[in-house]
Amino acid sequence: MLWVVASLLTLVEDVFSEEDNKEAQSELQRFLRQPSWPPANDLEWDSSIDTPWPQALEEWSLMQDEEVHQGRWPRSPRDPNSPRTSRRNRKKSKSSRDCHVEKKEMRVRDLGLGYDSDEIILFKYCVGTCHSSRKNYDLALKALMDNGSISGKKVSSHPCCRPTRYETVSFMDSQTIWQTIKWLSAANCSCVG
Repeated sequence: MLWVVASLLTLVEDVFSEEDNKEAQSELQRFLRQPSWPPANDLEWDSSIDTPWPQALEEWSLMQDEEVHQGRWPRSPRDPNSPRTSRRNRKKSKSSRDCHVEKKEMRVRDLGLGYDSDEIILFKYCVGTCHSSRKNYDLALKALMDNGSISGKKVSSHPCCRPTRYETVSFMDSQTIWQTIKWLSAANCSCVG
């Protein structure tokens, strides 16, 4: 700050007369000699002064808390017989019948794709039913098939658990050549149809 003030003084030197310049310099020197904060020992704490603010502030905050709690709806009591699940685990508590991915270690030779390799890969596949995902279309189609209005063996009246994303699998065959099979393993399963 001293540098800024000093540089400003040199710039305005031409504007002021010598008297004004001397007066401004003495004012600056007086300003710079004064400490900006009073020493700590000059400050005295007068404990005889009683300020009502801390007590009033505490009473006000308690009143605010009370008003907030009165404005809330009371929580209904929890049924002690119901199982307690957290929000994080609700998806995991789905029925094992719902559509999901399962994994199994398999030899490449056992996949039936014609590759000769004893290498073991992690094969992921879709398992489960989609009865909970049926829409009005599926319900109406099933009713029409049951009453004979629509006949056909190739018509599916319910969604099917199928991969919606696939993973590529790479392995080395018996001739030590790297092979890559696209769309082999399920990365995600969902009810389709």
